Amino acid sequence: MYTALGLMSGTSFDGIDAAVIRTDGEKVELTDFHTMIPYTDAFREKLRSVMGGKNPKTPEIEKAQTELHAEAVKQLLEQHNLKPEDIDVIGFHGQTIYHNPAEGKTWQIGDGALLASLTGIDVVNDFRTNDVKNGGQGAPLVPLFHAALVHGLKKPVALLNIGGIGNITYIGDGKDEVIGFDTGPGNALIDDWMFKRAGKKYDEDGKASLAGKVQEGLITHMLQDAYFGKVPPKSLDRDNFRKRLDETRIKELTLEDGAATLSALTARAVKAGMRFLPKEPLEWYVTGGGRHNQRIMKELKSLFTGKMLPVEAIKLNGDVMEAQAFAFLAVRSLKHMPLSLPTTTGVAKPITGGVFHAASSGKSKRA
Repeated sequence: MYTALGLMSGTSFDGIDAAVIRTDGEKVELTDFHTMIPYTDAFREKLRSVMGGKNPKTPEIEKAQTELHAEAVKQLLEQHNLKPEDIDVIGFHGQTIYHNPAEGKTWQIGDGALLASLTGIDVVNDFRTNDVKNGGQGAPLVPLFHAALVHGLKKPVALLNIGGIGNITYIGDGKDEVIGFDTGPGNALIDDWMFKRAGKKYDEDGKASLAGKVQEGLITHMLQDAYFGKVPPKSLDRDNFRKRLDETRIKELTLEDGAATLSALTARAVKAGMRFLPKEPLEWYVTGGGRHNQRIMKELKSLFTGKMLPVEAIKLNGDVMEAQAFAFLAVRSLKHMPLSLPTTTGVAKPITGGVFHAASSGKSKRA
């Protein structure tokens, strides 16, 4: 078994999650070793400025971002009385700033070699590139980790992650039946709406959303996007729906009505994806920041017959699961095991990925 540390900075720009697990790449032992360091408002704006990959200051911001990840590792180790030599490998996702698999491109900033040097721990990063180079979507990459976590539950079951983008992992009752795809908007549109209209980072607990009225016409327009009719595997960039949203009259809505409508859109997007699943899951477990939004959870419960619960109901921590997932994937990369499947990203066959950076020699090697 490897002791692996995972790092995740998601599309919500809230900060860096760090978590430690033990795994052989198949079985997983979760620990209580985790932490989160928030981004400052100033650095959050720097990250926003590199979205799309056209900012000439991207290398400078990438260096600063990597140094913040090294600080997250340091804090986690200190908080839990761990030493660098206690960790076999770091799984470093980085920050996605551009994702367009149709062009054969995906870009996560984060300097793996620098992180290995700063922490004194071997690092695996750049998890998505090999998948995209081999015809895959490069996302979602968490389904194999999800499947490992729920192997003992009655099937079919689904894990729904609502981060900046929503994605689903469906684990069926057939042997090795794992399906994954991005469902549509998650928190990103809501977060941006709250920031622009109220200067708030997000809609805390969905309070603004609960106070508003859903504008059905706007949702109907958004769900006409071609993405929702596209057969999986499929994936999204954070800003894929920006243009279509700008075509609506959302700017005329109150803060509360806009938040309510965008929260309902997140849930309806999940419902739209149901047509691509073999069966409706008996149970749904929701992870990511969206599970704290009461409006999203209320909408989801009204749309599905299966149980809809936060992952804490099965003793998982929904705030650190993605960080844990990349610790898991780092070990699978070291062992040249698949990170993705034809049914999760669309690659022709199960494929590994990641780039290894040795802490001692400074050498890097693609899996």
